[in-house]
Amino acid sequence: MTTRVTDDPAEFRATVFPFLERDPVLHTVILSNVEQRAEGSSRADEGGSVFVSVHDTAGEVVGAAMRTPGRSVYLGGLDPQYAAEVADVYAERVPEAAGVAGTREAAEVFGRRWSELFGGTARQIKGFRLHKLEELSRLQAEGGPRPATEDEAQLAAEWVAIDFDDEIEGSNLVWAERRIADGALWFWEVDSTPVSMVGHHLPVFGVCRVGPVYTPDEFRNNGYAGALTAYVTGEILAAGHQACLFTDLDNPTANKIYRLVGYRPLADFVDLTFDR
Repeated sequence: MTTRVTDDPAEFRATVFPFLERDPVLHTVILSNVEQRAEGSSRADEGGSVFVSVHDTAGEVVGAAMRTPGRSVYLGGLDPQYAAEVADVYAERVPEAAGVAGTREAAEVFGRRWSELFGGTARQIKGFRLHKLEELSRLQAEGGPRPATEDEAQLAAEWVAIDFDDEIEGSNLVWAERRIADGALWFWEVDSTPVSMVGHHLPVFGVCRVGPVYTPDEFRNNGYAGALTAYVTGEILAAGHQACLFTDLDNPTANKIYRLVGYRPLADFVDLTFDR
């Protein structure tokens, strides 16, 4: 195997997307992030990105990884057999990297190699489960769904900032304004009061990733998030796309709700931090 490195998202897209699009749900994060950068729709980064493609002896792409400014190295669905070599590449290019994320086995192989090179340990700080919608079940709750409006961007930004700040690139307000303009942010409303919010990414190779999903504490345990997630998922399916989402492995309630909607586990991912 060989690796190739570039800081050009358009070049990386041309190289790896024919491989990644074979399973666009498993590779949803890399596909959507690289697509946004290649199209210039993401915020301006301070510093460069480092994209790595893995090639077999015939030159065919068999894996991909990325590291964008201020983020951990992201391996996505990289085959674990390539993780140590990819770690060597990032150790040379971005030795200051703070962590790695990917499927558990690949991330752990990467982390062990990083520890060999720099000392210290790779410690898990988060665990996520990727789910793919199989068969939609509509959940019911008091009230109903509606698209978020332009004058609600500040509210959406405030809600996102409570629990999801580390997952949203750029300012929360800019994020909310873009999602609203794209028609990709929804509220569940009861008596004219927003009680829950669900957003989704725009489709990349026919896949929309649902999230964030947020309900303020005072409105929880009423079924609003499940009902709204089901509704938004239905809108995605009606547009001819697949739907997927990530859940926190430490949140059994969320995992149960999404299973009721019709989502089924596809792969587990971990986020490791490097302790030096």
